[in-house]
Amino acid sequence: MRWREISAVIGFALIFLNVGSVVPAAPTQTSSSEDSPAAREAVDRVARLFSSKSSIATVKMQITNEDGQRNLSMKIWSLGDKVLILITNPPEEAGIAILKSGNDIKYYLPKSKRTVKLPASMAMTSWMGSDFTIDDLVKESFLTRDYSISSSFDGNRGGVAVYEYTMTPRPDAAVVWGKIVLQIRQADSVPTWQGFYDEDGKLVRELTFSEYKKTGDRLIPTRLVMRPADKTDAQTTIDYEDIAFDVPVSEGIFSLPASK
Repeated sequence: MRWREISAVIGFALIFLNVGSVVPAAPTQTSSSEDSPAAREAVDRVARLFSSKSSIATVKMQITNEDGQRNLSMKIWSLGDKVLILITNPPEEAGIAILKSGNDIKYYLPKSKRTVKLPASMAMTSWMGSDFTIDDLVKESFLTRDYSISSSFDGNRGGVAVYEYTMTPRPDAAVVWGKIVLQIRQADSVPTWQGFYDEDGKLVRELTFSEYKKTGDRLIPTRLVMRPADKTDAQTTIDYEDIAFDVPVSEGIFSLPASK
């Protein structure tokens, strides 16, 4: 598995399984002013939608671009600030394990029986022809810290009543986006669409959410599709086949085989 593919797998696990707890509440007001409490609460809730004290998930990832189509299946465990990812398919990559503990990220290659630490320089590396990097996926957890947030729309988009929030970087924030726009359904506060723009206000990529399912006491989208704006034939799809929150997970599972 190449570095950029490893970055993709780690990034998805970090953004969706390792932040905090969910607070299911709808915005109470819509305002054009920056950093309104309602806007910040709504964005923070979406950023923490897939997080909990612990979780176990089975995920499929399909990457489509000019090179063809690539499929990965994986099992993901999380507990506090720890995440373990085990690749289960395709067969030639089954057994590859990726471990995050705090800020430390390592992966294990079973064919060579090697454990390698991910260098910080890989955080900004793009992979598989997409726009995803570890940096922007991990930073997703800190939207309310790094961005000023304003309520920018209250009405129908595609026949669905939504709230829309626009996030612009704070002067001292180390981020790559000129702005991020997030839409959530008014009916149940789940995300429907997210757009990432460059410094000139041009859309670079968009993330759509669908296939909403009830898991315990929360409603989550189980399909996420990222599409780069300049490549009509490219997209990455994440499907959660199964996910359980706040379930027993042993501390002992978060380890990698010793290097040979």
